[in-house]
Amino acid sequence: MKGFIGTRQTTLASEISLTGTGVHSGAPVSITLCPADGDTGIRFLISNDDGDVTEIAADQQRVTGVTLCTILGDGKGATIATVEHLLAALRGLGVDNVLVEIDSGEVPIMDGSSIRFVEAIDEVGLTELDEPRRYLKVLKTIRVEDNGAVGEISPHNGFRLDVEIDFKDELIGAQRIEIDVNPGSFRRELSRARTFGFMKDVERLWAAGLALGASLENTVAIGDDRIINREGLRYTDEFVRHKALDAIGDLALAGAPILGAYRSHRGGHRLNALVLKALLADNDAWTMVEAPRYREVRHAEFSDRLAVANFAADRS
Repeated sequence: MKGFIGTRQTTLASEISLTGTGVHSGAPVSITLCPADGDTGIRFLISNDDGDVTEIAADQQRVTGVTLCTILGDGKGATIATVEHLLAALRGLGVDNVLVEIDSGEVPIMDGSSIRFVEAIDEVGLTELDEPRRYLKVLKTIRVEDNGAVGEISPHNGFRLDVEIDFKDELIGAQRIEIDVNPGSFRRELSRARTFGFMKDVERLWAAGLALGASLENTVAIGDDRIINREGLRYTDEFVRHKALDAIGDLALAGAPILGAYRSHRGGHRLNALVLKALLADNDAWTMVEAPRYREVRHAEFSDRLAVANFAADRS
Protein backbone atom coordinates (compact mmCIF):
# COMPACT_ATOMS: atom_id res chain seq x y z
CA MET A 1 0.00 0.00 0.00
CA LYS A 2 1.91 2.91 -1.33
CA GLY A 3 2.45 5.90 0.88
CA PHE A 4 2.37 4.50 4.41
CA ILE A 5 5.40 4.54 6.65
CA GLY A 6 6.49 1.63 8.75
CA THR A 7 4.80 -1.37 10.28
CA ARG A 8 5.37 -0.46 13.92
CA GLN A 9 4.02 2.41 15.97
CA THR A 10 6.13 5.50 16.57
CA THR A 11 6.61 8.24 19.09
CA LEU A 12 8.87 11.27 19.35
CA ALA A 13 12.56 10.68 20.00
CA SER A 14 12.56 13.44 22.63
CA GLU A 15 10.41 16.21 24.07
CA ILE A 16 9.46 19.30 22.08
CA SER A 17 8.61 22.60 23.78
CA LEU A 18 6.95 25.45 21.91
CA THR A 19 5.27 28.74 22.78
CA GLY A 20 2.73 30.74 20.85
CA THR A 21 -0.65 32.44 20.95
CA GLY A 22 -4.19 31.12 20.87
CA VAL A 23 -5.78 32.46 17.69
CA HIS A 24 -9.22 32.80 19.27
CA SER A 25 -8.36 33.53 22.91
CA GLY A 26 -5.37 35.75 22.15
CA ALA A 27 -3.70 34.23 25.23
CA PRO A 28 -0.07 33.07 25.39
CA VAL A 29 0.33 29.30 25.30
CA SER A 30 3.14 26.93 26.23
CA ILE A 31 3.03 23.40 24.87
CA THR A 32 5.27 20.36 25.32
CA LEU A 33 5.04 17.27 23.14
CA CYS A 34 6.26 14.25 25.08
CA PRO A 35 7.17 10.74 23.91
CA ALA A 36 4.59 8.12 24.88
CA ASP A 37 4.35 4.34 25.06
CA GLY A 38 2.77 2.22 22.37
CA ASP A 39 -1.04 2.21 22.18
CA THR A 40 -1.21 5.50 24.11
CA GLY A 41 -2.44 7.42 21.10
CA ILE A 42 -2.56 11.22 21.16
CA ARG A 43 -3.65 12.73 24.47
CA PHE A 44 -3.88 16.32 25.67
CA LEU A 45 -2.90 17.04 29.28
CA ILE A 46 -4.29 20.46 30.24
CA SER A 47 -2.93 22.09 33.39
CA ASN A 48 -4.54 24.98 35.26
CA ASP A 49 -3.25 27.55 37.72
CA ASP A 50 -3.97 25.24 40.66
CA GLY A 51 -1.72 22.53 39.23
CA ASP A 52 -4.59 20.23 38.34
CA VAL A 53 -4.30 18.30 35.07
CA THR A 54 -7.16 17.21 32.84
CA GLU A 55 -6.61 14.53 30.19
CA ILE A 56 -8.55 14.58 26.93
CA ALA A 57 -7.93 11.96 24.26
CA ALA A 58 -7.79 12.97 20.61
CA ASP A 59 -10.94 11.02 19.82
CA GLN A 60 -14.01 11.79 17.71
CA GLN A 61 -16.26 11.12 20.68
CA ARG A 62 -14.61 14.05 22.44
CA VAL A 63 -15.59 16.62 19.79
CA THR A 64 -17.68 19.37 21.43
CA GLY A 65 -17.40 22.20 18.91
CA VAL A 66 -16.64 22.78 15.23
CA THR A 67 -17.13 26.54 14.81
CA LEU A 68 -14.02 27.94 13.07
CA CYS A 69 -11.91 25.23 14.72
CA THR A 70 -12.21 21.78 16.27
CA ILE A 71 -12.75 21.65 20.03
CA LEU A 72 -12.41 18.60 22.26
CA GLY A 73 -13.88 18.23 25.74
CA ASP A 74 -13.85 15.84 28.68
CA GLY A 75 -17.60 16.06 29.28
CA LYS A 76 -17.06 17.86 32.59
CA GLY A 77 -16.33 21.37 31.31
CA ALA A 78 -12.67 21.15 30.32
CA THR A 79 -11.95 21.81 26.65
CA ILE A 80 -9.03 22.14 24.26
CA ALA A 81 -9.56 24.15 21.07
CA THR A 82 -7.87 24.54 17.69
CA VAL A 83 -6.38 21.06 17.79
CA GLU A 84 -6.49 20.44 14.02
CA HIS A 85 -3.14 21.88 12.87
CA LEU A 86 -1.15 19.97 15.48
CA LEU A 87 -3.10 16.78 14.83
CA ALA A 88 -2.49 17.20 11.09
CA ALA A 89 1.27 17.45 11.69
CA LEU A 90 1.29 14.37 13.92
CA ARG A 91 -0.84 12.26 11.59
CA GLY A 92 0.84 13.64 8.47
CA LEU A 93 4.29 12.62 9.72
CA GLY A 94 3.17 9.27 11.13
CA VAL A 95 3.42 9.99 14.87
CA ASP A 96 1.17 7.49 16.64
CA ASN A 97 1.76 8.20 20.32
CA VAL A 98 2.34 11.51 22.08
CA LEU A 99 1.33 13.30 25.26
CA VAL A 100 0.58 16.97 24.65
CA GLU A 101 1.13 19.00 27.83
CA ILE A 102 -0.46 22.44 27.53
CA ASP A 103 -1.14 25.32 29.92
CA SER A 104 -4.10 26.75 28.04
CA GLY A 105 -7.42 25.68 26.58
CA GLU A 106 -6.22 26.31 23.04
CA VAL A 107 -3.35 24.93 20.96
CA PRO A 108 -1.11 27.80 19.75
CA ILE A 109 -1.80 28.92 16.20
CA MET A 110 1.91 29.43 15.40
CA ASP A 111 1.98 30.79 11.81
CA GLY A 112 -1.49 29.51 10.94
CA SER A 113 -0.28 26.29 9.36
CA SER A 114 1.37 23.05 10.55
CA ILE A 115 4.91 23.88 9.46
CA ARG A 116 6.24 24.92 12.89
CA PHE A 117 5.10 21.62 14.37
CA VAL A 118 6.51 19.72 11.40
CA GLU A 119 9.91 21.39 11.70
CA ALA A 120 10.06 20.69 15.43
CA ILE A 121 9.12 17.03 14.94
CA ASP A 122 11.63 16.62 12.13
CA GLU A 123 14.34 18.15 14.32
CA VAL A 124 13.99 15.56 17.10
CA GLY A 125 12.96 12.65 14.87
CA LEU A 126 10.84 9.60 15.61
CA THR A 127 11.44 6.39 17.52
CA GLU A 128 9.92 3.06 16.56
CA LEU A 129 8.12 1.10 19.25
CA ASP A 130 7.51 -2.63 19.55
CA GLU A 131 3.76 -2.43 19.03
CA PRO A 132 2.49 -2.99 15.48
CA ARG A 133 0.78 -0.08 13.77
CA ARG A 134 -2.97 -0.44 13.42
CA TYR A 135 -5.09 1.21 10.76
CA LEU A 136 -8.77 2.01 10.46
CA LYS A 137 -9.73 0.45 7.14
CA VAL A 138 -12.85 1.79 5.40
CA LEU A 139 -15.00 -1.07 4.08
CA LYS A 140 -17.86 0.78 2.41
CA THR A 141 -18.71 4.30 1.30
CA ILE A 142 -20.22 6.68 3.82
CA ARG A 143 -21.75 9.90 2.47
CA VAL A 144 -23.00 12.94 4.38
CA GLU A 145 -24.80 16.01 3.00
CA ASP A 146 -24.99 19.10 5.19
CA ASN A 147 -26.51 22.38 4.00
CA GLY A 148 -24.92 22.26 0.55
CA ALA A 149 -21.69 20.60 1.68
CA VAL A 150 -20.99 16.98 0.75
CA GLY A 151 -18.51 14.64 2.40
CA GLU A 152 -17.75 11.08 1.46
CA ILE A 153 -15.28 8.48 2.68
CA SER A 154 -14.69 5.33 0.64
CA PRO A 155 -12.48 2.23 0.58
CA HIS A 156 -9.02 2.91 -0.79
CA ASN A 157 -5.62 1.25 -0.76
CA GLY A 158 -3.89 4.05 1.12
CA PHE A 159 -5.01 7.49 2.34
CA ARG A 160 -6.22 9.92 -0.30
CA LEU A 161 -7.84 13.35 -0.13
CA ASP A 162 -10.03 15.07 -2.71
CA VAL A 163 -10.98 18.48 -1.34
CA GLU A 164 -12.94 21.11 -3.23
CA ILE A 165 -14.00 24.61 -2.17
CA ASP A 166 -16.16 27.16 -3.94
CA PHE A 167 -16.25 30.70 -2.59
CA LYS A 168 -18.11 33.62 -4.17
CA ASP A 169 -15.12 35.84 -3.40
CA GLU A 170 -13.06 36.18 -6.58
CA LEU A 171 -9.77 36.01 -4.69
CA ILE A 172 -10.60 32.40 -3.76
CA GLY A 173 -13.24 31.11 -6.16
CA ALA A 174 -13.34 27.40 -6.93
CA GLN A 175 -10.26 25.35 -6.00
CA ARG A 176 -9.62 21.62 -5.78
CA ILE A 177 -6.76 19.41 -4.67
CA GLU A 178 -6.40 15.64 -4.99
CA ILE A 179 -3.48 14.13 -3.12
CA ASP A 180 -2.20 10.81 -1.79
CA VAL A 181 -1.12 11.70 1.72
CA ASN A 182 2.20 10.49 3.11
CA PRO A 183 4.92 12.25 5.13
CA GLY A 184 6.66 13.56 2.02
CA SER A 185 3.57 14.90 0.28
CA PHE A 186 2.29 16.36 3.54
CA ARG A 187 5.51 18.28 4.12
CA ARG A 188 5.75 19.55 0.54
CA GLU A 189 2.16 20.16 -0.45
CA LEU A 190 0.11 20.89 2.66
CA SER A 191 2.08 21.68 5.82
CA ARG A 192 2.73 25.36 4.97
CA ALA A 193 -0.85 26.25 3.98
CA ARG A 194 -2.21 28.85 6.42
CA THR A 195 -5.65 29.52 7.81
CA PHE A 196 -7.47 32.43 6.20
CA GLY A 197 -10.21 34.94 6.93
CA PHE A 198 -12.01 37.94 5.51
CA MET A 199 -11.26 41.42 6.80
CA LYS A 200 -14.99 42.26 6.59
CA ASP A 201 -15.69 39.63 9.26
CA VAL A 202 -13.14 40.82 11.81
CA GLU A 203 -15.35 43.07 13.92
CA ARG A 204 -18.13 40.45 14.06
CA LEU A 205 -15.68 37.78 15.19
CA TRP A 206 -14.13 40.02 17.83
CA ALA A 207 -17.59 40.85 19.19
CA ALA A 208 -18.22 37.11 19.52
CA GLY A 209 -14.94 36.64 21.41
CA LEU A 210 -13.28 34.89 18.48
CA ALA A 211 -10.09 35.54 16.49
CA LEU A 212 -8.69 37.73 19.28
CA GLY A 213 -5.19 36.44 18.51
CA ALA A 214 -5.45 36.59 14.73
CA SER A 215 -2.88 38.71 12.89
CA LEU A 216 -1.04 38.90 9.60
CA GLU A 217 1.60 36.67 11.21
CA ASN A 218 -0.80 33.72 11.47
CA THR A 219 -3.67 34.31 9.04
CA VAL A 220 -4.07 35.02 5.35
CA ALA A 221 -6.21 38.16 5.43
CA ILE A 222 -8.53 38.68 2.47
CA GLY A 223 -9.52 42.26 1.70
CA ASP A 224 -12.11 43.56 -0.74
CA ASP A 225 -9.81 43.27 -3.74
CA ARG A 226 -6.46 41.87 -2.56
CA ILE A 227 -4.56 39.69 -0.13
CA ILE A 228 -3.51 41.97 2.72
CA ASN A 229 -0.39 40.00 3.75
CA ARG A 230 2.68 41.65 2.26
CA GLU A 231 4.27 38.32 1.27
CA GLY A 232 1.14 37.14 -0.53
CA LEU A 233 0.27 33.45 -0.81
CA ARG A 234 2.61 30.49 -0.25
CA TYR A 235 0.76 28.44 -2.88
CA THR A 236 -1.48 29.78 -5.63
CA ASP A 237 -4.22 27.57 -4.19
CA GLU A 238 -3.26 27.93 -0.54
CA PHE A 239 -6.91 28.15 0.54
CA VAL A 240 -7.92 24.65 -0.57
CA ARG A 241 -4.62 23.23 0.64
CA HIS A 242 -5.38 24.54 4.10
CA LYS A 243 -8.81 22.93 3.97
CA ALA A 244 -7.05 19.65 3.14
CA LEU A 245 -4.67 20.16 6.06
CA ASP A 246 -7.66 20.73 8.36
CA ALA A 247 -9.28 17.54 7.06
CA ILE A 248 -6.19 15.50 7.97
CA GLY A 249 -6.26 16.93 11.49
CA ASP A 250 -9.97 16.33 11.94
CA LEU A 251 -9.79 12.79 10.56
CA ALA A 252 -6.91 12.06 12.96
CA LEU A 253 -9.65 11.85 15.58
CA ALA A 254 -10.39 8.38 14.21
CA GLY A 255 -7.64 7.34 16.62
CA ALA A 256 -5.59 5.54 13.97
CA PRO A 257 -4.32 6.19 10.44
CA ILE A 258 -7.13 5.73 7.92
CA LEU A 259 -7.01 3.46 4.91
CA GLY A 260 -9.57 5.21 2.77
CA ALA A 261 -10.31 8.07 0.37
CA TYR A 262 -11.98 11.19 1.72
CA ARG A 263 -13.81 13.62 -0.54
CA SER A 264 -15.05 16.98 0.69
CA HIS A 265 -17.08 19.50 -1.33
CA ARG A 266 -17.61 22.93 0.25
CA GLY A 267 -16.85 21.44 3.65
CA GLY A 268 -14.92 22.32 6.78
CA HIS A 269 -14.58 21.19 10.38
CA ARG A 270 -18.30 20.47 10.76
CA LEU A 271 -18.49 18.27 7.67
CA ASN A 272 -15.27 16.44 8.56
CA ALA A 273 -16.68 15.66 12.00
CA LEU A 274 -20.05 14.52 10.63
CA VAL A 275 -18.47 12.13 8.14
CA LEU A 276 -16.12 10.60 10.70
CA LYS A 277 -18.94 10.26 13.22
CA ALA A 278 -21.16 8.55 10.63
CA LEU A 279 -18.34 6.20 9.63
CA LEU A 280 -17.57 5.12 13.19
CA ALA A 281 -21.27 4.69 13.98
CA ASP A 282 -21.62 2.04 11.26
CA ASN A 283 -19.82 -1.10 12.41
CA ASP A 284 -20.09 -2.58 8.92
CA ALA A 285 -18.28 0.39 7.37
CA TRP A 286 -14.85 -0.12 8.92
CA THR A 287 -12.51 -2.50 10.67
CA MET A 288 -9.15 -2.29 12.39
CA VAL A 289 -6.24 -3.93 10.59
CA GLU A 290 -2.76 -4.58 11.84
CA ALA A 291 0.42 -4.05 9.84
CA PRO A 292 2.69 -7.09 9.55
CA ARG A 293 6.17 -6.86 11.01
CA TYR A 294 9.06 -6.84 8.58
CA ARG A 295 12.58 -7.55 9.81
CA GLU A 296 14.05 -5.07 7.37
CA VAL A 297 12.14 -2.15 8.89
CA ARG A 298 14.62 -0.76 11.38
CA HIS A 299 14.51 3.03 11.25
CA ALA A 300 12.05 5.68 12.36
CA GLU A 301 12.60 7.62 9.14
CA PHE A 302 10.89 5.71 6.38
CA SER A 303 10.57 6.01 2.64
CA ASP A 304 7.33 7.59 1.43
CA ARG A 305 6.91 4.50 -0.75
CA LEU A 306 7.38 1.82 1.89
CA ALA A 307 4.64 -0.73 1.31
CA VAL A 308 2.20 -1.98 3.89
CA ALA A 309 0.43 -5.15 2.83
CA ASN A 310 -1.21 -8.36 4.00
CA PHE A 311 -3.33 -6.80 6.71
CA ALA A 312 -5.17 -9.08 9.13
CA ALA A 313 -8.57 -7.81 10.24
CA ASP A 314 -8.99 -7.31 13.99
CA ARG A 315 -12.02 -5.87 15.73
CA SER A 316 -10.58 -5.88 19.23
